[in-house]
Amino acid sequence: MIPKIILGKGPHAVRRTIGYLFGKGRANEHIDPHLVASWNDFAPDPGRSPHRDPKKVENQLAAQLDQPVQMLGDKAPRHTVWHCPVRAAPEDPILTDAQWADIAHRIVGAAGIAPEGDEEACRWVAVRHADDHIHIAATLVRQDGRRPRRDHDQRAVQRECRRIEVDYGLRQLKPGDGTAAKRPTSKEHFKAKRLGQVTASRDVLRQRVRRAVAAAADEAEFFALPGDTNDKGEPVFYSGSTLAPDLSLPRIRKRLASTIPEPVRIRPGNPWHQATAAVDRIPRHLTNGDDRTAQGQLVALGAALDLLPATAPAVLKAELEQAAAAFERATRSRIAADLDSARVLRRSVQVIWRDRPQDRDGAGFAMLLDVTLTAVAFAMHWHRTRRHAQQEAAAEQALLHLRGAYALVAEPVLTGLARRSPGLQTKRRFAHHLREAIPEHAERILDDPAWEALATVLAEAEAAGHNAATVIDQALGERALDDARSPARALTWRVRRLGERHAPGPRAEAAKARTGTQRLARPSPPVQPSPQPARRR
Repeated sequence: MIPKIILGKGPHAVRRTIGYLFGKGRANEHIDPHLVASWNDFAPDPGRSPHRDPKKVENQLAAQLDQPVQMLGDKAPRHTVWHCPVRAAPEDPILTDAQWADIAHRIVGAAGIAPEGDEEACRWVAVRHADDHIHIAATLVRQDGRRPRRDHDQRAVQRECRRIEVDYGLRQLKPGDGTAAKRPTSKEHFKAKRLGQVTASRDVLRQRVRRAVAAAADEAEFFALPGDTNDKGEPVFYSGSTLAPDLSLPRIRKRLASTIPEPVRIRPGNPWHQATAAVDRIPRHLTNGDDRTAQGQLVALGAALDLLPATAPAVLKAELEQAAAAFERATRSRIAADLDSARVLRRSVQVIWRDRPQDRDGAGFAMLLDVTLTAVAFAMHWHRTRRHAQQEAAAEQALLHLRGAYALVAEPVLTGLARRSPGLQTKRRFAHHLREAIPEHAERILDDPAWEALATVLAEAEAAGHNAATVIDQALGERALDDARSPARALTWRVRRLGERHAPGPRAEAAKARTGTQRLARPSPPVQPSPQPARRR
């Protein structure tokens, strides 16, 4: 159940509000407007007065509501009307007028407009337009001439709506923390419907601005949505903060400042591998890092998801766009983000978006989505532990769409790799390495359909000059497999990424072996090898 508080001002605010509530609506959507409740339970009802002129009844109702305001004259407050539409979810049962009346009484009580038992409270009415919603309109002067105490009324009304949802068996929404994006107004919804658009301009523009911020390397201009005009043909502009709290110009500038080149340039390499490695580190940041760093990682992950649909194969775009739209809510909380902590992820995804690097057989996308699934799952848990209910639900919704996209891209790649699986003797050798390196997961990996693909990438790594046992150890060292849905798949992408790196030469392998021997022999604090032996080799 979604409430929204709107304040009205001006000498004719009450009459204007009543005229709207009992009119046809901006899109003729007001089918049967009528009162379901009022401050005294016998206010005149323009919708149920068949033998009187409806306009005269509207004037009478407006005059009665406005009487306490008029009595104050010049001392009346600037805002005189409190207007609160309350809408049920589409899947909710249809409520009766009596049920909506009870809901209206509870909401004006929670808001401080008309506390229960207060006979001198503000005057108000509740008007029902359709099965799924009512409008509550009140004047902001009590009948004793005082102002109502409605501190934090939006939060209070939201809390009461959560209780109403439980009491009436309605869809239970998640409590928020004030960082959600602003919803399109009913006027914007009706405009989109009139123009044949599925999405309101506000939502389209927010998505485009987020994508532009994610792709930009420095400050840029942001304009209104092309073609979105008002009734005079003029462009409709939105300030960034009215799209979402993190899209105000100061916050955009702060994010763009964190994308400038670092004093030490990021080592050139495969951007698919760099992005994958950066996302693969996010669970560690969420588990062991401080909250500001974790929040910065989530902002960067959201930016990556914003850009991926633009670079994805056509078959993945719909799922990825829905994943990005859902996860957007999971990128904001009351915790200030350390944006500098995620430079590598932002820069590598920007390179993917800008340069479209080669991704032979789709493995780059599959690798990136695999680690993204785990990162989003950790994000969901991170928000849960901090009681960020809306953000947790958003991450969960994003996870569903990402799984759909991953299945579409991973299965063909794994199937193609499995077709090139090495001979039985080679696979036995790889299986032996796995049993020695990771006995707790080995049998599960060997029984997984992805084992054939893993054997292929291990063989390809050997052909490129790597040692298979060493590559397995390196892949296992990146992160534990305990949380992996498919350890065989996770290892396949890690080995593929490691195997495509430049293979170390024999002298480097020997040096690494000697260093390892030194460390095993010295349990005391590690001693760095001196540079002199390195020059002699």
